[in-house]
Amino acid sequence: MEKHKLNFWQIWNMSFGFLGIQMGFALQNANASRILQIFGADVHELSWFWIIAPLMGLIVQPIIGYYSDKTWGKFGRRKPYFLVGAILASIGLVLMPQADMFIAFLPALWVGAGFLMIMDASFNIAMEPFRALVGDNLRTDQRTLGFSVQTALIGFGAVIGSWLPYALTNWFGVSNATSEGVVPQNLIWSFIIGAIILIVSILITVTTTKEYSPEELANFDNESLATKEEQEKSSLMDIFEDFKKMPTTMRQLSWVQFFSWFGLFGMWVFATPAIAQHIYGLPHTDSTSTTYQDAGDWVGILFGIYNLISAFYAFALPYIAKKIGRKKTHAFSLIIGGLGLLSIYFMPDENWLILSMIGVGIAWASILAMPYAILAGSISAKKMGVYMGIFNFFIVMPQIINALIGGPLVKYAYGNQAIFAIVISGISFLTAAALVYKVKDVDDVVETV
Repeated sequence: MEKHKLNFWQIWNMSFGFLGIQMGFALQNANASRILQIFGADVHELSWFWIIAPLMGLIVQPIIGYYSDKTWGKFGRRKPYFLVGAILASIGLVLMPQADMFIAFLPALWVGAGFLMIMDASFNIAMEPFRALVGDNLRTDQRTLGFSVQTALIGFGAVIGSWLPYALTNWFGVSNATSEGVVPQNLIWSFIIGAIILIVSILITVTTTKEYSPEELANFDNESLATKEEQEKSSLMDIFEDFKKMPTTMRQLSWVQFFSWFGLFGMWVFATPAIAQHIYGLPHTDSTSTTYQDAGDWVGILFGIYNLISAFYAFALPYIAKKIGRKKTHAFSLIIGGLGLLSIYFMPDENWLILSMIGVGIAWASILAMPYAILAGSISAKKMGVYMGIFNFFIVMPQIINALIGGPLVKYAYGNQAIFAIVISGISFLTAAALVYKVKDVDDVVETV
């Protein structure tokens, strides 16, 4: 038996929920540091609060992957996790920027960090099964296209999320003024709108996408289903055994992922203070002035630009990969992104940073698509969920390491100049590009585009 060939719009609907998930992520990535600073966090403490995000991924994704592999019921295999994750993430989105409502119980900073944790855990509950669903539903010759469409939707969602605070202020007159401990109205309303779009987009995927049953997937792979005795012996601890037995391709990709995501984390955490200091000339202690809020809104625009570039570049990835191969495509994209990050140090004003973000967008599109397209061909269908979850280790571990050392480096090694954290991110991208050439792509076939 062979899986059905899906048309473009079936693939589009299958991944449409990612638009909402990434809109939420974009709002978080562009604004969480600013919100935490408003609630009282110092620049060098930001990475410690951001450790919540990768820690939730480390804990949640392998567990969700394991259980989604073994779930099959009235609502399907992966879809129940999309919906539950979306509902919980929406709650976090609405309440995080309004954490000052709870100051009678705890300081707003700690409440905000708590809702950040809820958001991240919930995003991970929804996100991991989406990766596995592409592997489940698409034939080998459509997987690069599938992950590329997913990347495009991620890009479009992130553009909306990143630009929303700026648009609400400059197009609709919503105030971005703040005072000590009070988040601007444009951020509060942006997070509420993000929560609504997240729920709607997930529902579109849930109602339009059909999943293959475990029996069908076993037939496609010419594998037998686990016997009842094997299912009873199976346990969550099997994740550690699967980790030890991971495919060679996955081990090689782990180093590429490590340096890619180490660089991304540094950019997300320190972009606002770095640009406020290095481009706008503000002191590192300034986080409440109007100029700082303008810098934060501009970072949202810049993040939207790199996501917009990634959305369109994602459609080109299958064609480029068909011509030069997946590995060369990914290496080239990472090099462009690394040079883009390094260029931020040399740019004369905020408008020139748009050029830097074009490079970052090219790398971001490839990071979201090519490693998964390479990996999917080396994984059994019945282990797709758990291995996609385990693969997330190599996304979250570099972020955790950066979270632990990034703040002290900014304070003690960089003299509170966050721009040097961005420079290190650029170097990390270039390192990842070099490591791509060590990866064995066992399934580098001609794709149907």
